[in-house]
Amino acid sequence: MGHRQPTEDSLGESSRPARKPGGRRHHPPSFEDARVVDSDVADAVLRTARAVLADRVDEALRSDVSFCEELARRVADFTLEGGKRMRPRLLWWGMRSCGAAETAAALRLGVALELIQSCALIHDDVMDRSRLRRGKPAVHIGLADRAGLSPDSERGSVFGTAAAVLAGDLALAWADDTVVETVLSAVQRRRVGALWRAMRTEMVAGQYLDLRGQVSGESSVAYALRTACLKSASYSVERPLALGAALAGADERTTDALCSAGRCAGIAFQLRDDLLGVFGDPGLTGKPSGDDIREGKPTYLLAVARRWAEAAGDEQALALLGRVTGKADLTDQDLADVRGVLEVSGVRAHVERKAERLHDHAVRRLGQAVDMDAHGGRQLLGLLRTVSGERPGHSPTAGETSGRGSGAADVSAVLIAAEGGSAG
Repeated sequence: MGHRQPTEDSLGESSRPARKPGGRRHHPPSFEDARVVDSDVADAVLRTARAVLADRVDEALRSDVSFCEELARRVADFTLEGGKRMRPRLLWWGMRSCGAAETAAALRLGVALELIQSCALIHDDVMDRSRLRRGKPAVHIGLADRAGLSPDSERGSVFGTAAAVLAGDLALAWADDTVVETVLSAVQRRRVGALWRAMRTEMVAGQYLDLRGQVSGESSVAYALRTACLKSASYSVERPLALGAALAGADERTTDALCSAGRCAGIAFQLRDDLLGVFGDPGLTGKPSGDDIREGKPTYLLAVARRWAEAAGDEQALALLGRVTGKADLTDQDLADVRGVLEVSGVRAHVERKAERLHDHAVRRLGQAVDMDAHGGRQLLGLLRTVSGERPGHSPTAGETSGRGSGAADVSAVLIAAEGGSAG
């Protein structure tokens, strides 16, 4: 399996900032007009990332040539070749919807979010033994291949896995460095620092619960939801929004409403992702159907299926779920049987309804936090609808954007319902 050797050009020559004689790269002034960034946030984050990572790679080169060429450049390229920049976009529009334009700080924190995502993905692929990421060899596979080892050999597997752990560690270190070096006021630094620390811990906690659930057989609905909150909702949506609010100096009420909206949208995303993992078309999702079942992941979908089968005394369904969960050689017939149980029992429809309710609640809470008729509010609304997977033709519930009657108690009610507290 071939993999191109990273070169000096792999960061993109046109993006490299000019170097002052005898010094560090000269970074051009950050985009002085936030409206320029508004037009394409992802591109602005990418341009900032290129400048930040060019300096990081230079530092790595001063440490050791092999380390730089084989590991550091791979981390930089992996980050620059990333996906939709959803977390930085949530941070940006969270800030802009609160009426602020801390352009340089927001873009740098967006790069930090991309780097911590690189860390999570690199380590996740190692833990899940995934061979592909974004249509290319996963980092641990590419590192083994770069060293002239077969990723399928014992020596190649051990080397690739160990080197990928270091690559993820490097991405996390770079993320922290980027936050520390971002110019912030004293108040912003306190708020951003507290959020950043919490987000890092939650990211690891969510991944650990996911891993633990696979070996312990933990299958309760509450455990599945807790894992989803930590692994997806908090780290991917809620905390980026909170970082944007912190940059804007938003008050506690606004921040709480934004975080509530992000939490609900993030859980809705995870519920829909659970469904796609079983019912999705691999040609569209980019991953094989049934992987969550093969790996024995503690998903909300399967947790509800077990709970409902137990309540109904459906021994046949329970036996099937017990037999196939964690089965590495899951067959097409096994998957078809699981789909049948989820369809006939009504579990699939139940999870879809929960995702819709969480989406609606996210929109209601957003309406309490920001003006959704303003440009920033409209953009953030669109992002949350994308994250939560709003179905075409879905109609908002009554009062969805009224900003009335939705407080902390309502959030708790929605989450309790999502945990199976009511048939809904």
